[in-house]
Amino acid sequence: MSKIEKFCSFITESKKICVFTGAGISCASGIPDFRSADGLYNQSSGTSYRPEEIISHHFFLKYTKEFYSFYRSKMLYPNAKPNKAHLFFALLQKDKDVTVVTQNIDGLHQMAGSKRVLELHGSVLRNYCMDCNRFYSIDKVIQNEPIPICPSCGGIIKPDVVLYEEPLDEEVINNSIAAISEADCLIIIGTSLTVYPAASFVRFYRGSKLVLINKQATQYDSRADLVFNEDVIDVVMESTQLLNKGEK
Repeated sequence: MSKIEKFCSFITESKKICVFTGAGISCASGIPDFRSADGLYNQSSGTSYRPEEIISHHFFLKYTKEFYSFYRSKMLYPNAKPNKAHLFFALLQKDKDVTVVTQNIDGLHQMAGSKRVLELHGSVLRNYCMDCNRFYSIDKVIQNEPIPICPSCGGIIKPDVVLYEEPLDEEVINNSIAAISEADCLIIIGTSLTVYPAASFVRFYRGSKLVLINKQATQYDSRADLVFNEDVIDVVMESTQLLNKGEK
């Protein structure tokens, strides 16, 4: 049995599937990842500060204008669309109980049609006033330069994303751990599994269908039941063909 055949059998045999995604799943949508050669952390910030420092809580509070300059130019992709991988896992909902746990902040899983998405690091599509808590769309951040200000109270608008030095939402954490621990099949895609605490959630999986799809090897490869060190788009395209044949 080939790896693709085994992957498809994992899917068909499972009732509850958890898909755990990182930046790699969105690269085909034109959004760079973080740690590859062309990733965000290896790009010039245009300042003397490292990208990791700019997207931190203290930097946002102290240098809000500089934060937004970097954030708009490097982290907002309002025209990005879901790719074949996002759509593939959204379509699994027709026959399966599928939960997506994502480290991504781009909202592409929901745009593809996934109904149950747990966003560990928030979303660029949501923004809120730090004073009155009124929420705003991404357009408010894009258009309201240099610092987006709440028209209702004059407070500073902050992206609803988890910056460095900020804790993850406790309810999202608990729901993510539950989804992972209860899944028949856990499919991890496009993440180096080096960002904590999110990466540590994988240890809660107790099943025998752990799939890793990532171009580079990860520390969890040896624990996985199936590993694809290749582009997720290639994996889902081959899988789609095989699964469609099985339905005929």
